[in-house]
Amino acid sequence: MERQPGAVSAAPKPLLSVSDGVILMCGMVIGAGIFRTPSDIAGATSGATQFLLAWVLGGAISLCGALVYAELASRHPATGGEYTFLSRGWGSGAAFVFAWARMTVIQTGAIALVAFVFGDYASEIFRLGGKSSAIYAAIAVLALTLLNYVGTLESKRLQIAMQYLLFAALLFIGIAGLLAGAPEKPPAAAAPSAAPFGLAMIFVLLTYGGWNEAAYLGGEVREARRNMIRVLVYGILVVSAFYLLVNIGYLAALGLQGMRESKAVAVDVVRIVVGDRGALLVALIVCVACLTTMNAAIFTGARTTYAFGRDFGMFRALGIWRESGSTPANAIVLQGAITLVLVGASSATPDGFQAMVAYTSPVFWTFFLLTALTLFVFRRREEGKPAFRVPLYPVVPIAFVLACAYMIYSAVNYARFAVEFGALVVTGIVVMLAGIPLYFLARRK
Repeated sequence: MERQPGAVSAAPKPLLSVSDGVILMCGMVIGAGIFRTPSDIAGATSGATQFLLAWVLGGAISLCGALVYAELASRHPATGGEYTFLSRGWGSGAAFVFAWARMTVIQTGAIALVAFVFGDYASEIFRLGGKSSAIYAAIAVLALTLLNYVGTLESKRLQIAMQYLLFAALLFIGIAGLLAGAPEKPPAAAAPSAAPFGLAMIFVLLTYGGWNEAAYLGGEVREARRNMIRVLVYGILVVSAFYLLVNIGYLAALGLQGMRESKAVAVDVVRIVVGDRGALLVALIVCVACLTTMNAAIFTGARTTYAFGRDFGMFRALGIWRESGSTPANAIVLQGAITLVLVGASSATPDGFQAMVAYTSPVFWTFFLLTALTLFVFRRREEGKPAFRVPLYPVVPIAFVLACAYMIYSAVNYARFAVEFGALVVTGIVVMLAGIPLYFLARRK
């Protein structure tokens, strides 16, 4: 017997200024991806202009999406995010399949993805053989899962300090790349003509990921109707500026071909300017950033799985809270086990990071599309009294819906242009679709 999530009686207080919102948004978006995805984007673009254009376009798409999510969060500020929007917009079936996919594909895949970034940079400090990246990834997942199981609490101050350290590192890397001068390498060869631009956008928008969490600030920003648009626009502009600076630095120091060949692009740039010691310091900073990101994802992901177990009796074992340590123990263990399976499967491919992108992307963008469409449903019903409304409606949400549809096509097309990851593309979709018969089975129970 399923139980719909109840409404939260307490309302969030509007205590955040515009500058507070911008800083928080930047912290949610800027993470470990900028240290890994530029190499993959360089491999999917034909030249420096197209490479930088992809980053600008990524910022524009992210802004459209953030505006849509801001109105959705303003209409339904209760916790739950996409789960709540999908449940209210399309019914409990869509919400169930989303929660299932988040548990088996989206969140666990994201944890594994960041774990491989950690592995790539940890291998720059000390290699553990031919499968060094995968070994480090598995160790990180296992260690952080155990820490969360016993009840280790996150330190908000450490998270904030780490974020400022990341900002400083990005500025340093960007400026270092510009000071390094042109690389002494042959001119960059063009990317294979068969590679579509959408392949580059998969990695760009992955790096911009996090704005969907930032959009939930709508209930906590002062004068939300006027200031949320400022927070979102300024926040995306600041993130885009950081990303452009860093990528221009990468290009200046390594060139497009050098970026394509690099597994740890930030380390390679800094090594040119200040030598191995500086490069090792950057590798260490990126490793800590990855662990921080993974810990937060493990923490929040397990609690989503716990709520899923409470709402659907078929998964009641996941809805048990362990009093010792105050943790959703079963949800943490299952999440860790699935993530380790994904790490192991990805280790058999040429690139574990790209393998996880292939596995998660079609599912991730499918639910982004369905969530964006709920805005039209809520507008038609005049559901809720939002403090913020999307400007230029319906142009902005239509633009985002079309972008989501294009990204689903590009993500599925990944199997065609990266044959070695094709099985994982199909596997992610099949696992998501398995949630449909499971929903009907859960309803009967």
